[in-house]
Amino acid sequence: MEKITTRHIWSIVLPILISLLMEQMINITDTIFLGHYGVVELAASALAGVYYLSLFVIAFGFGIGVQIIIGRLNGGKRYHQIGTIAVQGIFFMLAIAVIMFTISRLWTPTLLRSIVESPEIYHATIDYLDWRVYGFFFAFPAIIFRAFYIGITQTKILTSNSLIMVSANVVLNYMLIFGNWGMPELGIAGAAIASSISELISLVFFASYTWRRIDRNKYGFTNAFQFRPQLLKDILSISSWMMIQNFISVSMWFVFFLAVEHLGEDILAQINVTRSASAVFFIIISSFSSTASTLISNSIGAGNPGEIFPICRRCMKLAALCIFPLIVLCLCFPGFVAACYTDESQLAQACIPVIQTMAATIILSVPAFVLFSAVSGTGRTRAAFFIELSCLGFYLLSIYIIVIYYKASPAVCWLTDPLYCLVLIPVAWQYLKRISSQRAF
Repeated sequence: MEKITTRHIWSIVLPILISLLMEQMINITDTIFLGHYGVVELAASALAGVYYLSLFVIAFGFGIGVQIIIGRLNGGKRYHQIGTIAVQGIFFMLAIAVIMFTISRLWTPTLLRSIVESPEIYHATIDYLDWRVYGFFFAFPAIIFRAFYIGITQTKILTSNSLIMVSANVVLNYMLIFGNWGMPELGIAGAAIASSISELISLVFFASYTWRRIDRNKYGFTNAFQFRPQLLKDILSISSWMMIQNFISVSMWFVFFLAVEHLGEDILAQINVTRSASAVFFIIISSFSSTASTLISNSIGAGNPGEIFPICRRCMKLAALCIFPLIVLCLCFPGFVAACYTDESQLAQACIPVIQTMAATIILSVPAFVLFSAVSGTGRTRAAFFIELSCLGFYLLSIYIIVIYYKASPAVCWLTDPLYCLVLIPVAWQYLKRISSQRAF
């Protein structure tokens, strides 16, 4: 594999960035529409969204493992093995979708009833999740298509797919939340239905494009449609750590929102607005993190482990440059950002210090995410899991002290996130430095 250049990074990161931006726009548009529908719905969408995400990222972790393997095979020019990996991944995703759907429908109401304090928020959260979990059957297989295209570094299709998905979600939100164009007014349930249908459209687009445009002989798809337990076991040896790690990571976000929920509906709404605003930053950072991971995986597959730190440095620099204008916007015009999410001037005013705190500290996420993704990109997913676990212990402790014990202001509560990054950065850096010097991959 040739030396990684800044131009090469941009050629991969831009489609990923646009696709993640468009995919995250589903959550952003849900939040915006619901913010103009009601405060309870806006607050409930925070809990419901993170709860759904905590299950979704289990599947996403499996997809990261598939992406790492495909990247290794692509870097080593073993293209004929890639299709089999992807197909086994889709089989597994459909099975886990059934499991997650069943668990959610049977146990979610009982679980949330015991931990959510506000009856209004509880009922709105259940109204959302009752419909949102149908998206598992569409979103999970789509993760494998995304992993396939990122792994082979052909990411342009991600942009088209995401544009179609988000456009469908915006139109369906407008119709189903407010009852426009002759449709019933479904409120927060309408947002969930719109998101699930949009994910179905995304999956159909991915499947049809792959069938028509990809060289199925080159990537070994022609003989891949057989269930191969041993191969799936090999994939899980890498992916299982990512699945557990992602679940625990997002579960900590759910714990954070639960702790904030006990401070009141208005405070939860403020945190949710800020979370949604921060999503744009995390989309950019995650794009460069994902690019770093797949380039490192390809480089190792091609026998060039010395590229780990050069790739990380370039990705961190470019990510910081990209988010700088957004930081300035949120610091100088936080009221404008808050007004995008709610018509209530009092709520928008209360969001200002939280948004400014987020913008002032978000830069710490750049090295934290890129370095951590680099650890996963080396294939050391078990080590990545234990790194994440140790840092999340500190994060949980900070939630207890700042949110639960001191019942701090929303702006101070937000500081739990940058504190987590401050711990993650040196741990990930030292681990990469150690394995890089060993050159044992």
